[in-house]
Amino acid sequence: MSTAVDDEDTAETTSASEPTTPRRAQLTVAIRLSTVVTTLVIVALLVLAIVFGSLYFSARSTLSDRDSAAADNRHAEQIASDYSVGASTIDFHDVKSWIERLKAGTTPQLSAKFDATAPQLEQILLPLQWTSKATPLSAAVTSESSGIYKVNAYLDVTSTSAQTPDGGRTTVTYSLTIDRNSGWKITDVGGLQNALPTK
Repeated sequence: MSTAVDDEDTAETTSASEPTTPRRAQLTVAIRLSTVVTTLVIVALLVLAIVFGSLYFSARSTLSDRDSAAADNRHAEQIASDYSVGASTIDFHDVKSWIERLKAGTTPQLSAKFDATAPQLEQILLPLQWTSKATPLSAAVTSESSGIYKVNAYLDVTSTSAQTPDGGRTTVTYSLTIDRNSGWKITDVGGLQNALPTK
């Protein structure tokens, strides 16, 4: 009898000394389907807003650049047209005013060239009693690179002289180089010889 009791005590002791393993807690999260759908819709809308916003600002920048380039072209064409009219409006009684118009809006280097050639120009105009007036026809930018514009200006020029008192009429083309980076100064003028009489 005593042996059976001892065995039971031993079994209880052994059972009590064994380490106990904690039970794992199970967490179940329940999410409604409507919540998932709503979240996905919101995320999709945000993505679309970002994409369309990016496209909008990109298009707006492109349009702004295009409008700016068009405005610069028009400005260069206006400068060329105004200059050409002044250069082709000549009165032998007032050659100095004409020389000043040739120098208007030009770089110091080009202006100095006109000062240097002014005496020869005057010697051509005075004996011939040359007068001319110009009407602008059109102007067009032919090229642009890093702010340097090549522009052709077309004029209708009527002129009189001692040799042709009844006058003559011709179309004259000026080729101008204009530098936007130097305050839209004219750096070169071609075609001026076509508006002047030959000796």
